[in-house]
Amino acid sequence: MKLTEYFLPTLISDPKEADTISHKLMQRAGLIDKTSSGIYSFLPIGLSVLRNVESIVKEEMDRIGAIELLLPTLTPSSLWKETGRWTEYGDDMFRVKDRKGAEFGLSPTHEEIICDIVRGRVRSYKKLPLAFYQIQTKFRDEPRPRAGIIRGREFLMKDAYSFHATEECAERTYKRFFDAYCRIFDRCGFSYIIVEAEAGLIGGSFSHEFIALSESGEDTVFVCPKCGYSASQDRCEIGIRQLEASLDGEPKEVHTPGLTSVQDVAKFLKADPEQLIKTLIYKADSEFVAAIILGTDELAEKKLKKVLGCKELKLAKKEAIGEVTGAAVGFSGPIGLKLRMIADNSIRGRKNLVVGGNKIDTHITGVSCGKYFEPSLFADIKTAKNNDPCPRCEGRLEQKRGIELGHTFKLGTKYSQAMNLVFLDEEGKEHFIIMGCYGIGVSRIVATIIEQNCDDRGIIWPKALSPFDAIL
Repeated sequence: MKLTEYFLPTLISDPKEADTISHKLMQRAGLIDKTSSGIYSFLPIGLSVLRNVESIVKEEMDRIGAIELLLPTLTPSSLWKETGRWTEYGDDMFRVKDRKGAEFGLSPTHEEIICDIVRGRVRSYKKLPLAFYQIQTKFRDEPRPRAGIIRGREFLMKDAYSFHATEECAERTYKRFFDAYCRIFDRCGFSYIIVEAEAGLIGGSFSHEFIALSESGEDTVFVCPKCGYSASQDRCEIGIRQLEASLDGEPKEVHTPGLTSVQDVAKFLKADPEQLIKTLIYKADSEFVAAIILGTDELAEKKLKKVLGCKELKLAKKEAIGEVTGAAVGFSGPIGLKLRMIADNSIRGRKNLVVGGNKIDTHITGVSCGKYFEPSLFADIKTAKNNDPCPRCEGRLEQKRGIELGHTFKLGTKYSQAMNLVFLDEEGKEHFIIMGCYGIGVSRIVATIIEQNCDDRGIIWPKALSPFDAIL
């Protein structure tokens, strides 16, 4: 077909809502068309690129012995309720009812249904290991869709699931998928980094994210240029800071009328904001606990939840804070607090701190940790920041932004225990099947290629992904 005969609708100027390079160029070049917020049609030339990416993904999945299938998008709530994720997913999941009132979800991921298939058909260790994959449209009710197809409500994803009799086998398969992902991204012709990551709602003992660095990316990662340590913001560990020597102070109550923010209190007291500490009251399952961090830091709730080992962690309500501290929000402090207190490692040994006085409009200056209050436990519970100490060497962490393109998870037995997914060993004994899962954002790859392969002339396609071979 001649290019002049091809359907290639282009735009002269950038769409008003486009907020990233890839979003602007994909619409201007006629690759995609916006239907609604976070919902896009792939036009012919865009579909050609998408199919090229799919082909690379399928080749590498087939190469490691994964078996392709196709699972339904519409899945019954009963399966999700077995694992508890029907409620855990909250508003992120699109939910519908059929004419009889039965509940279904538009699946953002497929752990439950693949487990349901395997548990009814695999009983012997002789049938293991197994690995399945699919390339399918997924749905997520994003509260703030942005960046075109990078953060959409409907997207194309490759998800894979593996099943094993032993941990050793599961780890070997994890490595095969890990290496296959590297080959996929190398063949797609863009640069990326691999970081340790939190498993989130998917779950599991460890996971890795494959991140394409981009200023328009939504993910924050940290890298140590000295030793190569890298991790997502949720996962990033922080080294112990070296404290400057300081003298003990004497505690003194100070009237701070209506001052609840760190900056306002520091300005009023003519103190360094890092002298202030924040005492945050949380409800961990049924117990109230206090989390203590420096005033200039932010609490990492996922880290705190892991330290506490609780299923649910929420900020305490105003009324509850008043009951357990005796003061309004903004005046909580660790002195005399009859709660379990988890303090960040940066608090240990600190002197001359400013803390809430557990009284309305009151702070206390000259407080030293270990002398005037003793936390129940010190742990890494703060969110990483640029220039924080590396946890592995003497270097400093560098903050970067990127686009998550792939995520691999060592699931263990989380789903098999919840859904009674078992096998019989050589002696006829029952064991839970060990699992892994592995996702790639296929449509995101297209946008990432454009982010990294464009200049004043427009999009420069890597040879393996050029859409024009299908036209000319």
